[in-house]
Amino acid sequence: MTRIVTLARALPLPRIEVNGQVIEFKPVSDVAEIPAGTQVHCTTSLDRLSAKDIASLPDSVGLIANIGVGVDNIDLCAASERGILVSNTPVVTEDTADLAFALILAGSRRVGEGERFLRSGSWAATSTSPPLGMRVHGKTLGLVGFGAIAQAVARRAKGFGMPVRYWNRTSRPEVGRAVGATQVETLAELFATCDIVSVHTALTPQTKNLIGAAELAAARPNAVLVNTSRGGIVDEAALCDALENGPLAAAGLDVFEGEPNIYPRLLERENVVLTPHIGSATGECRADMVRRLLANLVSFFETGRPSDPVETA
Repeated sequence: MTRIVTLARALPLPRIEVNGQVIEFKPVSDVAEIPAGTQVHCTTSLDRLSAKDIASLPDSVGLIANIGVGVDNIDLCAASERGILVSNTPVVTEDTADLAFALILAGSRRVGEGERFLRSGSWAATSTSPPLGMRVHGKTLGLVGFGAIAQAVARRAKGFGMPVRYWNRTSRPEVGRAVGATQVETLAELFATCDIVSVHTALTPQTKNLIGAAELAAARPNAVLVNTSRGGIVDEAALCDALENGPLAAAGLDVFEGEPNIYPRLLERENVVLTPHIGSATGECRADMVRRLLANLVSFFETGRPSDPVETA
């Protein structure tokens, strides 16, 4: 039997056969193009599915399969009301943790500024010294959220001799002991006691602009902020103010509110390292994501449920 699966963008997924299931992928540019008979619609973090979009899906659609971990791009309540299941591909932990640590290093050591200094010819023309950064080893690392990616970053911090603290809505003492991380009670305390803060919490209505002017004002002088989670968790205007006037010395951002459009003030700041949402952008990770997507599809077609269901209600 051939199963029709639509893609919200032109991803390189050809017609394939898995466990006797022939899956034919059809890219569509708009939900209005999804043909009747489609059973699964696939999305990525850049593909928004509002309540209106979900209401317009054909009755045959039983699963929205998100390629990625975060599902803030999907109106989960609307999906639940229509009885549509949602799945994700939770295989990005280690690659995203790698990138978070790359941004920690790049922001602290001013790698972007140093490269621009060299490429512009300033080093050769002026014989002046490149910009001075901040050492990373031995600094205190703070984690906003304490899920799998945050824990992976904590494990990497061990190699740099970094004390690790975390803020999370629920206490995880056993996990904290395993990775050498201590919980703090408030975000203000986290910012006040850490040299580097890395964001690893989901974007929800409760975490929208979770890190704003008050939290940033509590930061240590010359602190560094990194966000590889979701844009919208950090108030970007407040972040630019803190980078321009203190106390922050630098930031490393892989995610943005309104991406792929970037807040202009961020583009103007020399002390921000910017990457285009590449936490999972390794060949190995993307292959893992496709395999996990296919596993979700086959499970859904065979049992009526994906192997990685997301709670929608």
